Amino acid sequence: MAVGMPEFVENPENRCPVILLLDTSGSMAGQPIQELNRGLAGFKEDVQKDSQASLSVEVAMITFGPIVKLTQDFVTIDQFTPPTLEVGGVTPMGAAIEYALDFLENRKQTYKDNGILYYRPWVFLITDGAPSDSWQSAAQRLRQAEAQSRLSFFAVGVQGADMNILKQISPPERPPVTLKGLNFREMFVWLSASMKRVSSGKVGQAVALPAMGWGQISS
Repeated sequence: MAVGMPEFVENPENRCPVILLLDTSGSMAGQPIQELNRGLAGFKEDVQKDSQASLSVEVAMITFGPIVKLTQDFVTIDQFTPPTLEVGGVTPMGAAIEYALDFLENRKQTYKDNGILYYRPWVFLITDGAPSDSWQSAAQRLRQAEAQSRLSFFAVGVQGADMNILKQISPPERPPVTLKGLNFREMFVWLSASMKRVSSGKVGQAVALPAMGWGQISS
């Protein structure tokens, strides 16, 4: 095997990449951001309980509000230290989606360069508002990537989110989900369980995801 990056030499397992695309605009202040921070900590704990998932699941975190920021580069879950997110400003969701798509393509190229197989990446968006920037071209690019099986996109709307815009951003076969209250903890338990199922299967294999008790599909 060719010598690659140390992280892949030490852990050559197939990777299961997930980008958390998190709204940290001013409207998330108070209890919403507190519950989101608790949920992130629980996500790490839950994934780490599964030995295969802890080797395979890689997390990156991109926040938006007031600016788009790479808060966490891709790391396996044991290296992931959930930050304490702070809020402020507007909601540049369109720019955040564009950034996430570029960032993900770069990571996939890194996998290929190092001979690492990977499961279809997930991009998991959480927002309580509406984009403060232009989002249409980002949505078109996102839907195209989904249609070409290059990623799986999930949008979660917290109370106050513009679900109509989220529907236009999301792929038709996976409409956005409205979070029940501030049940971030249960949502992240679901995400953890989903990652465990994906990482225990074969690359390219479809898996049945757990029921979403924490949210409601927007009609």
